[in-house]
Amino acid sequence: MPDQTSPPPPPEDVLEIGAPEQFAALAHPLRQRLLFALGHRPATVRQLAAQLDAKKGNVAHHLKVLREAGLIHVAETRQVRGGTEQYYQRTARHMIVAEPQAAGTAAMFAAFAQELDLSPAETHLTLRHLRLSPAKARELGETLAQLVDEAEEDAEDQPLHGVLVALYQQVRSDHPG
Repeated sequence: MPDQTSPPPPPEDVLEIGAPEQFAALAHPLRQRLLFALGHRPATVRQLAAQLDAKKGNVAHHLKVLREAGLIHVAETRQVRGGTEQYYQRTARHMIVAEPQAAGTAAMFAAFAQELDLSPAETHLTLRHLRLSPAKARELGETLAQLVDEAEEDAEDQPLHGVLVALYQQVRSDHPG
């Protein structure tokens, strides 16, 4: 176990997901939701359990898996009523999966569906199929990423919104058979 007396490094800007244990860690909806929840500030097991309406023991187990995969770390510890409270933080602000695997993608969509179901506000969900050249698809992907990055406000008093952006090439099924 690493020495907890030295402060952890600040979050990296981008972490590319590629190790087998990282893919395994991403293959559960609650772990995906924990990563969503830790996207803005460190939190304790108790805080995360309350926010996600989950049992503390379950949250603690999944945090351990995420920590062992290098996706989160203990950002700080505090002494509280005879115990130590740990604040968990993502190791990177942005996590990019260069070559997605089916189990992790399915877990992300399941976590996304749970988040949508719990949303107190009207949601916007659209699926479109567009005919794009490879250059235009690359340009659209970069534009979408930039829009999401630029949209965020630093106002702590504003509601938190989830955004899922996916751009993929569909398997061709338009050939007459």
